[in-house]
Amino acid sequence: MEPEFDLIIEPGGGIGSYWRDLWRYRELFFFMAWRDILVRYKQTVIGVAWSVIRPLMILVVFTVIFGKIARFPVEGNAPYPVMVLAALLPWQLFSNSLSESSNSLILNANMISKVYFPRLIIPASAVIVSLVDFLISFSLLVGVMLWYRFVPGWHILTLPLFLLLALITALGGGLWMSALNVKYRDFRYIIPFIVQFGLYISPVGFSSGVVPDQWRLLYSINPMVGVIDGFRWAILGGGVVFYWPGFFLSLALCLTLFLSGLAFFRRSEQQFADVI
Repeated sequence: MEPEFDLIIEPGGGIGSYWRDLWRYRELFFFMAWRDILVRYKQTVIGVAWSVIRPLMILVVFTVIFGKIARFPVEGNAPYPVMVLAALLPWQLFSNSLSESSNSLILNANMISKVYFPRLIIPASAVIVSLVDFLISFSLLVGVMLWYRFVPGWHILTLPLFLLLALITALGGGLWMSALNVKYRDFRYIIPFIVQFGLYISPVGFSSGVVPDQWRLLYSINPMVGVIDGFRWAILGGGVVFYWPGFFLSLALCLTLFLSGLAFFRRSEQQFADVI
């Protein structure tokens, strides 16, 4: 008579085991990211052009309202559309990542309840999809710079560093919201409000230089202020006055958001299969 036994597949207990599992399941990460990219543009008439059309429409609105009517000042010698796009692209990367990753666990509930794999793969793959959108949208910025014959300086070499900071911020927020959304479904209604409100309080349609000096540091509590200012400095060049105290504050908050989101997600993911 053969002995009876149960086979239990569960995550490793230590953080080292968890990172090894992430590496072992790297092919699943790439598969899910590629699947989400295909699904996003499946059965669409225009396809990937939506990644250019959406920021273009926002650019037109901001140019008319803030550039022509309100006549907000422009940073450096850059045309107003270039200044707006330099901020709009990282903001859309953050907002799209937050929106997509917050619902990612719910949309993959069947996988979570049936098989073990590091759940971090799911919101992280959603951020990668938003990164692809960003790279496609970046062609719009290149086209606008060519139209205005604007040539960036050596500061453009630092752009990957600020892009990495934007991804860390987006993933940190996505980890928080995806984990909270599993337990409290009300968060799916809160996310659109956060995205819409954040667009108005972030220096997208205007320069953060319009904020009075005595409020600049307080304004930098918004972590996206440092990210957006960094993008503008990298793209627009030395004509932008970089507010370093505010950037370091935003940098610290971005890292705190990421690390706290990662810790909270790790504590919560063992209960995902039961709650979801």
